[in-house]
Amino acid sequence: LFSALLLMAAPVHSANYVQAPGSSLVFAGTYQGAVFTGRFPGFATTLSFDPQHLSTASLDVRIPMATATTANADYDAQMRGDAFLDSSRFAQAHYTATRFRSLGGNRFIADGTLSLPGMTKPVALTCTWAPGVHPVFTVKATVKRQDFGVGGVDWAYTVSMPDCTAVSHTVVWCPGTDRYP
Repeated sequence: LFSALLLMAAPVHSANYVQAPGSSLVFAGTYQGAVFTGRFPGFATTLSFDPQHLSTASLDVRIPMATATTANADYDAQMRGDAFLDSSRFAQAHYTATRFRSLGGNRFIADGTLSLPGMTKPVALTCTWAPGVHPVFTVKATVKRQDFGVGGVDWAYTVSMPDCTAVSHTVVWCPGTDRYP
């Protein structure tokens, strides 16, 4: 009886997941009215998540800035340079969330912080959880580049390049063999 009571009183924790091949971190913006898209190869995400126990959920994404690519050499050089991502000084962006809110169904808000070129600011992500053998966690957000100093003074005028950048992060997960004790 004592053992059963201990098990019932044990805290519930979220399951840990391992990022699987096929995951993506992409972005889109406009320059002089033309839409461009890009991606961050080499990003790494860790997730601890159970939609029934959001108080123990966490999300951590590390993004290597020097890998940002639009497949346009001119855009890439400018984007990685000191006016935008400044990847020589700031090698990595980092997003972390430890607070999740349910929107109903399989939709959630992750309240976290994004660190980008030396600044850290709150960013809320809209998340969708598709459970299954290989669950899929999809995140969408709009990030205002000027909130993080991206573009600096030279690109502060937003007619050529608007302030908002759409970000989408789709991660396919393999259930981890480990769980929090």
